[in-house]
Order: sequence, then structure tokens, then C-alpha cells
Amino acid sequence: MKIRKNIAVSDSGFIFNPLTGDSFSVNPIGQSIINSFQERKSDKEILDDILQEYRIDKNTVEKDLNDFIRMLENYKLID
Repeated sequence: MKIRKNIAVSDSGFIFNPLTGDSFSVNPIGQSIINSFQERKSDKEILDDILQEYRIDKNTVEKDLNDFIRMLENYKLID
């Protein structure tokens, strides 16, 4: 997955889609996921990074990551 070219992402987790005018704010984990997409990391690499950084069980991380990805797809922020 990758963030679409026209999407603006700030270091503070603010995301702006200039085509629609929509803007979003993400928490630190969401910002980490966005950064990982920009680095072209795989879903598995992102999952492993989150598991290493935070004390969360794998099933919860998998579900939350998949939900977050679906949300980004729904808002047409990623390809």
C-alpha cells in the first residue's frame, strides 16, 4: 500500500486530501502506519513494528490495522 501522491501528510498526523477538501487527524499509531506506508513497508512489517513498539496482543493489532487500512481505502487516501 502507498499513500496517494496528492495526499498531504504532516509530521503531526494531519492528513489533507486537496481533491476533496477532506482533512483528518491520526493518533501516534496511525501516524506510524502512515509513515510506514510512505516507506513502502508491507502490512506484515507494519504489524511487527507495532507489536515491537507497544504492548498489545497480535489479534488486536491485526484487527485494528485492517480496520485502519479499510478506512484509508474508503476515504481514497491509499492505493
